Amino acid sequence: MNSKAKDKKYVASTYGRFDLELVSGSGSLVYDENGKEYIDLSTGIAVNTFGLCDKVWQDAVSEQIGKLQHTSNLYYSSPCADLAELLCQRTGARKVFFGNSGAEANECAIKVARKWAQDTYGKGDYSIITLKNSFHGRTVTTLKATGQDIFHTDFGPFPEGFLYASANDTASVRSLLDENKCAAILIELVQGEGGVLALDKKFVSEIASLAKERGVLLMIDEVQTGNGRTGSLYAYMQYGISPDVVTTAKGLGGGLPIGATLLFDRVENTLSPGSHGSTFGGNPIACAGAISIIKRIDEECLAGVRERSDYIFSSLSGAKGVKSVSGLGLMIGVETERDVGEVIAKCMELGVLPIKAKNKLRLLPALNIPMEILQKSIEIIKSVLA
Repeated sequence: MNSKAKDKKYVASTYGRFDLELVSGSGSLVYDENGKEYIDLSTGIAVNTFGLCDKVWQDAVSEQIGKLQHTSNLYYSSPCADLAELLCQRTGARKVFFGNSGAEANECAIKVARKWAQDTYGKGDYSIITLKNSFHGRTVTTLKATGQDIFHTDFGPFPEGFLYASANDTASVRSLLDENKCAAILIELVQGEGGVLALDKKFVSEIASLAKERGVLLMIDEVQTGNGRTGSLYAYMQYGISPDVVTTAKGLGGGLPIGATLLFDRVENTLSPGSHGSTFGGNPIACAGAISIIKRIDEECLAGVRERSDYIFSSLSGAKGVKSVSGLGLMIGVETERDVGEVIAKCMELGVLPIKAKNKLRLLPALNIPMEILQKSIEIIKSVLA
């Protein structure tokens, strides 16, 4: 059997895969089993930060593989400590918990919020406000945190304590705070799986003020928006707010599984020995790869992200077949007149790999995608949409 047949026979049927097997790649170019070349505009859903087989990342990972591939968290290791230091220095966070995914990072944030509230107010203050149309992960708890009913149909009973406000509606958040004992507010600044919708800055500022006024934590889910994706190291830096918890994953590891929960002043000591853990959290190889990513997300890199973003927005806004363009940085959603599934199929046929978010074409290119390759891909997309 070939890979596709084996996959269908032996791999759990949880994914609706495209009829395409990817076998190799370099930078923003990837090749299938027949040697056909594609321009990668999805980067493994915002994971391959600097593209495929990035040399700096490869060297960092390879060097660590030759030293120590894993040690339990009963011992210290320098990659874990160095990455935590780097993240704290770049954000102002005080402590970091490492897991393996965005869902785990959000699980940790939820546990932190509830323990902090219990320590501060007592056991009744455990509810967490999220936003309708959000997405926070696929564990039972993070599914319930997700503000979309479609994710609440299976796997019940779900945990209690999640409330859903309307995005860009401050009164909706205030009402939930008035009527419930809450521990925290958890939001994505760009709702990725919800259609690549950036929150209004006035709304975010108002709920940050509300959180402070009501004595609840403000937690920002930067699983997809983080690590340079939106044109700043983390998206909250463009919103002028000071969160208590920030979660991230995806692009942090550059292709290896890692999640991080950044804990700021109010919660830095909430977790104590034995209160939380992860066997693979802080894995030396994943941390070495992440260090090589974060160190390169400097102002020059971020300026390049913003330049590429401006090009995509200006090229596609108002183009034939385009209803709207949304998002932030290189996290972009394109609402198309044609069925988005048909658009993606035709783009793939012509050698471009975008993905979708709800009814939109979703573009998540490498932060350093060469402009000539980006321009070629956008021209192909425009030709398909027209």
